[in-house]
Amino acid sequence: MSDGPNDDSWCFGVNIWMLAKFGFSLSSGNQEGRALLYLVGNVCTSSTVSFLGPRPSPPDLEGDLLFLLDSSGSVSYYEFSRAKEFLADLLHPFRFGPHDVQTGVVHISTMPSMEFPFDRYLSSSGVQHAIRGIQQVMGDTNTGKALSFAKEKLFTAQAGARADVPKVMVWVTDGFSTDDISQPMQQLKDMGVTVFIVSTGRGNYLELSAAASQPPEKHLYFVDVDDLPIITKELRGAIADVLQAKRLRATDVSSSSFRLTWPALLARDTGYYVLEYAPTGDPRRKLTKQLTGDHTSVVVSNLAPQTTYEVALVPESNERYIPPQTTRVTTLEEAVSPAQVLISDSKPHSVRVSWAPVPDSVASYHVLYGPLPGNSVKLVEVEGGLNSTLLEGLAANTTYLVTVSAIYKSGKEKALSAKACTQEENSKVKHLRFEDLSPSTVKASWEPAEGSVVGYRVRCRRQAGPSTLLSVSPRIHSVLLSDLAAGSTNKVCVKPVYKNLPGKGLCKMLHVQPGELGSCTILHPIARMEICTQL
Repeated sequence: MSDGPNDDSWCFGVNIWMLAKFGFSLSSGNQEGRALLYLVGNVCTSSTVSFLGPRPSPPDLEGDLLFLLDSSGSVSYYEFSRAKEFLADLLHPFRFGPHDVQTGVVHISTMPSMEFPFDRYLSSSGVQHAIRGIQQVMGDTNTGKALSFAKEKLFTAQAGARADVPKVMVWVTDGFSTDDISQPMQQLKDMGVTVFIVSTGRGNYLELSAAASQPPEKHLYFVDVDDLPIITKELRGAIADVLQAKRLRATDVSSSSFRLTWPALLARDTGYYVLEYAPTGDPRRKLTKQLTGDHTSVVVSNLAPQTTYEVALVPESNERYIPPQTTRVTTLEEAVSPAQVLISDSKPHSVRVSWAPVPDSVASYHVLYGPLPGNSVKLVEVEGGLNSTLLEGLAANTTYLVTVSAIYKSGKEKALSAKACTQEENSKVKHLRFEDLSPSTVKASWEPAEGSVVGYRVRCRRQAGPSTLLSVSPRIHSVLLSDLAAGSTNKVCVKPVYKNLPGKGLCKMLHVQPGELGSCTILHPIARMEICTQL
């Protein structure tokens, strides 16, 4: 679960994917007996759903299937129960065993934990019973720790993982994480794990689309927890495509590359592979690579967008004949960047700017920003492989126009703009001091805080008796303190209040000499008005 950007910290979004972020749907009509899906990428809302007839059995499958289940306190008991029902329904048709599908579950919490490893339940009834018995752990949403735990503890021989079968991970999340997920997720992908993400909340689209295997429209699902059955059949089919036993397959397809994986047919000392690929109908452009016998995966890059390639993997064995494996892969349309710009992590003097997608064809990004209204503009240059930058040194409580321009390797450019709003300065009260006006009266006064203050809160924490809280207007910078216990030591704190956030308080100890008494009153230039409230 990435924490996504705080909804209060950005001004507005730019493109249609934001419908996904806020759970909006592109509505249409309704028809009984059908599941009506309205999609922004894979964002789903539903009307009536019915399943007619038995579920079809998946084809011959073999692989290790791990579920990363958000078991933290950010998920309600009802949502967790629906997620378990979704897992059970998703896995119902699969055949389990040491030569079929194996499945395991890891909990996301403050510290990750394993519900069961891959080799514990090797029958459908055993898996279904185990899923029904899963109990929510609660705690924080440390997804990054859970991903590292999965790599180190689950995708290992000790947990029953097999070295020569496809590997899939399904992350079921409410969309947020309290720690970084990018590095551990990439480590899993580098191991050949295909990552599907099912988000039932308002997660950060940019973060989740980067975390899922590519392309995200085939591996990332946004759906309300009550509508999980809508995506069950599609997700099950996508998983089955990855777990097809003993075949050459392509994953992480982009506009210029794809990853090929295959079962271990050779060893380093028993032969080598010859990889051949060419655009369909154009064998003259065939390229050839030789790979050692211990390879089971390779990334093919520098490809043309929207092009179908014929791929052949020829095992050259020293011991026996092994027939070639073939597949056909179509690269995606070249991604146009930036298609989305997001402003997040707004602070008084900085904001973060993110964009997507990040195609290989972009050499660099130019981020131009300046205050509105105004003519001053600054430039930040970002490497082509990055998707965000932090703009610093900004003025507080100011609107900026931010323009992200993609500079392509071909020389063309594309730009997209968004507005960014910095927060107000949460200034601190200065120089809180006390003045004895009489043996029974003390005046507490302070210098005004900076910025657009809407008021002050003065709290008197008494050594004896209840505390009092005063709320005063921004024009008032002093109060009278009386009725404090003689000989007591009391804590007085003054905090400025701003429209969008609290300021920083300043506290001092007030020592009352024996024999003095008083109460909390406001010293107003026209009249004295007592508004102390006992807490």
